[in-house]
Amino acid sequence: MDSETSNKIEETVLEILKSCNLDEVTELKIRKMASEKLGLELSDPTRKAFVRQVVEKFLAEEQAKAEANEEEEEEEEEEEDNKKKSSGAGDKEYDDDGDLIVCRLSHKRRVTITEFRGKTLVSIREYYNKDGKELPTAKGISLTAEQWATFNKNIPAVEKAIKKMESRA
Repeated sequence: MDSETSNKIEETVLEILKSCNLDEVTELKIRKMASEKLGLELSDPTRKAFVRQVVEKFLAEEQAKAEANEEEEEEEEEEEDNKKKSSGAGDKEYDDDGDLIVCRLSHKRRVTITEFRGKTLVSIREYYNKDGKELPTAKGISLTAEQWATFNKNIPAVEKAIKKMESRA
């Protein structure tokens, strides 16, 4: 089969595949429709095998696209969930004591804003579960607003030091 004929067959089969319901059509129906459209007999073994190859390639590409779309949708849903959790989107999360949970660093660690003896504290702490409640452990640190401001101002220096350490490894 010459390349011009195979190109015509491929284009026609792809056009048919794109326009029909893939759940209802068979390879035989596609081959017959292409045969009628082209005015060529496509039932000889060589052409039949070529049509099958075109159909299988098309179906594999469609399957790959569908899987990629599913993964993309799952990632988008995950991103939306993460945005809602991190940005709050109006829904701020509070613990059982009424302290604002700014973020969860892991399932055991989180950053909260607490009020203690009239002072606002930024608390970075580990938690444990007891009787269905998350309770703070002694492991962690609570910073006053002034300490937090000093720490926050020095974050670029911390990041620079981290990069320097990582580049040595």
